[in-house]
Amino acid sequence: MFNFAFEMENGSITHYNEKQEQIILAAERLFSENGFNGTSVRDIAKLAGVNLAMISYYFGSKEKLLEAIFEFRISSSYIKLESITTNDKIEPIQKIFTLIDHYTDKLFNNTCFYKLMLSQQLKLAENKDLLDIIYTSKKKNHELIAVLVAEGQRKGQFRKKIDIGLMMSTLVGASNQIYFNQDFYRRINNISDMPEEEFQVFLKKKLRIHLKHMFKAILTHEI
Repeated sequence: MFNFAFEMENGSITHYNEKQEQIILAAERLFSENGFNGTSVRDIAKLAGVNLAMISYYFGSKEKLLEAIFEFRISSSYIKLESITTNDKIEPIQKIFTLIDHYTDKLFNNTCFYKLMLSQQLKLAENKDLLDIIYTSKKKNHELIAVLVAEGQRKGQFRKKIDIGLMMSTLVGASNQIYFNQDFYRRINNISDMPEEEFQVFLKKKLRIHLKHMFKAILTHEI
């Protein structure tokens, strides 16, 4: 277990201790499996092995617990992204490839969160606080990627006029599309009989190769 901190746009930091993390992970799993409305605080307390009062003490409400899940995941992702973009020992294109590896690892290893994120997309207008959390994280990530792209441009490795928003949407959209449509991918490639564990390794490798070819083209080829 780790203690994570999420830095908000206003500079305040939320720290999560081991017990809070235990509750967050239980809620994340249940929300992704049963939906937000289909999960009770009592269900979360039971899976987390804590009493109801502890959830109320730490998070106040189920809605605030949902926000905490996003803060928890976003904080660890940002820390990793920052370490990649500020690494002076590798070239910009290798940083991009490392970023792709990191994102695909997150997707394949943390299905619950990404299912939860997808389920919340259409409901964000109803939760301004959660919308602000996501916007802030995307803005901070965009700024880090912009610095990385600018580095590649200064070194003459990347072309000018790169739309970073579209580039990152390509990463997220392509990854999510293939991950959440695995049965279709199996069928069209005639590999339905491939053992699941073998297929997961195969699919992640294929996705990474595809994304790296695509990003190299986006960043280095003039159209």
